[in-house]
Amino acid sequence: MSYVIAIAGKGGTGKSTITAMLIRLLKETRAGSILAVDADPNSNLAELLGVKTRETVGEILDRVASSLDKVPSGMSKDRYIEFEVGTSLVEGDGFDLLTMGRPEGPGCYCYVNNVLRNITEKLIAGYDYVLIDNEAGLEHLSRRTTRKADALLVVSDTSAAGLRAAKRINSLVKELKIDVKKRFLLVNRVVHAPDDLLLKDTELGHLGNIIQDESILQISLKGGAVFLLEEKTESLAGLRDVLGKIL
Repeated sequence: MSYVIAIAGKGGTGKSTITAMLIRLLKETRAGSILAVDADPNSNLAELLGVKTRETVGEILDRVASSLDKVPSGMSKDRYIEFEVGTSLVEGDGFDLLTMGRPEGPGCYCYVNNVLRNITEKLIAGYDYVLIDNEAGLEHLSRRTTRKADALLVVSDTSAAGLRAAKRINSLVKELKIDVKKRFLLVNRVVHAPDDLLLKDTELGHLGNIIQDESILQISLKGGAVFLLEEKTESLAGLRDVLGKIL
């Protein structure tokens, strides 16, 4: 049975970096198989994990939707799409990565999107832990990847705009009727303590704060992977506690 953690938050809050660091920590615990799903078209999760993407699922859908007549003979369309998505998986050291991307072509996606949901749900079921790095709109969580998550982790900074965005994401989960068992807030890049009233207004369980970390800023600036962070990095220690609370 997979344990699915969906990570969301407005741009610039360090959401993808937090996702990558959680994957690192999960890998270090040897708790089981891990699937990372990059569902944010603007994300750089592959880079943060030190791997390179092949073809995104969005690119596969573009190709298949525009040429359904080119499915190999003897293979159903469903099986063909499943095969193509499977080959797009990147095998990292202790985790696999699926990069969703976003279809951009003029083809009809009604059929392939329906098939994609079945494929990704089947794929997710094959892992012990699944971490989905979402865009703030939760498009892939609500429509494509899965409508269920064991935990939603909303990442914000201390700004009023970030915390209001966290509240909107929480409201969107309720509105879309996404089946989420636990909903949490993590405040990242903290220099000064966040406003208590704004925290409570999100209606999310506040897991704690991750301080502004120079070593992580350097990783981001240089385009490095989170596995380069030293073990003693303070934010890693804070995230170990956060991961324990989520699980």
